[in-house]
Amino acid sequence: MDKGNKRLGTLLAGLTLLAAGCRQQPPSEPAPQPATPAAVQIGGEDVLTLSRKATGSGNKPEFLSVTLFPGRGMNMFQVTAAIPGKGEIPLMHSPSVKDAASQLTSTGKDQQGNGSFGFGGAFLIPYPNRIIGEPSSDGKSVVTQWRGHTLALPANFPSKNPGGRTVAIHGLINQAKVENLQTQTTADGETVTGVIHAGDFGGHWLSGTDLNLSIALTGDAVDATITAKNVGKEAEPMSIGWHPYFAIPSGHRSQARLHVPASVMALVNNYGDAFPTGQLKPVKGTEYDYNAPDGVALDDHFLDDNFSHLQRTDGAAEVHSWRRQRRSHRSSFELCCELCYCAAAWPPCLPRTPPRPMSGKSPILNQSSPPPIRRQVRC
Repeated sequence: MDKGNKRLGTLLAGLTLLAAGCRQQPPSEPAPQPATPAAVQIGGEDVLTLSRKATGSGNKPEFLSVTLFPGRGMNMFQVTAAIPGKGEIPLMHSPSVKDAASQLTSTGKDQQGNGSFGFGGAFLIPYPNRIIGEPSSDGKSVVTQWRGHTLALPANFPSKNPGGRTVAIHGLINQAKVENLQTQTTADGETVTGVIHAGDFGGHWLSGTDLNLSIALTGDAVDATITAKNVGKEAEPMSIGWHPYFAIPSGHRSQARLHVPASVMALVNNYGDAFPTGQLKPVKGTEYDYNAPDGVALDDHFLDDNFSHLQRTDGAAEVHSWRRQRRSHRSSFELCCELCYCAAAWPPCLPRTPPRPMSGKSPILNQSSPPPIRRQVRC
């Protein structure tokens, strides 16, 4: 074969290979990955979870996570802890986040935000519990007075008694959004901070208020610190309360014990209204005496009461709740509050009804920076 034919043969061979290569299927693309699930939102804000890994040897309790609802006034919806012999368990009486989202819709029974204080741990600002007054002409407000000022508060809670008075209850931030959220990793957990620019609380309150919130998770404690700052031009009353539903994992009240270092309790007209009469009753030696260091079993004792004149250590009062699974094991949790009273509610008619040790204090805020109110849950 001459050189020309050799070159032609080589060219034909190359074209044949090129054509064969063009007929080959292109390499398959990687299968699409499933989309990351969208974050659950409640109140228009993402649900937020602080978390940490257990660092101990497993022989003592330690906190592992805190779930918060920034779209609902930073409701402390769930707290979990590692319990020796039990693993990770929830400490708050709450449904799943999905179920909570289906209930907290600002419609129906939740139109005024009442769903927020039905589970988890709602912060009650600027007032906890009931405020009574005259009903407005349309029945939508409770009209009351403070130092010559008229306050029209949402009438959001009917009496349990037929024909009883509708009251304003549990504050004005149950549907508030926390802004400027910042989460930081710390040496032993995580901390989140934020602010609620509450102003005059939708026209229901006096002056103007900023609420600065900090929730810190560590192995030994969950700290909630709230500072209310009067940024308006006149004095205002202010109370910061917390309304936690602590779980009784076994469902047996006899395994739950309560320690409240109080010397007196407030008398109420009846448990349907629960309006204080203004009288205080010593608790020593009565069925309402929960001062024993190891606590007192709840059993079938009905509680929806306000305890005050609390014994304090370093300015804080410690309210203890225990759950005993068996004689050889007891888990202890403490609620430590600065400037607080304790309102305990444990209706016995439902054996799984969780403890609700609510706490708060009512100072008057002028145009100066007040000390923060601190709530702490410790293992």
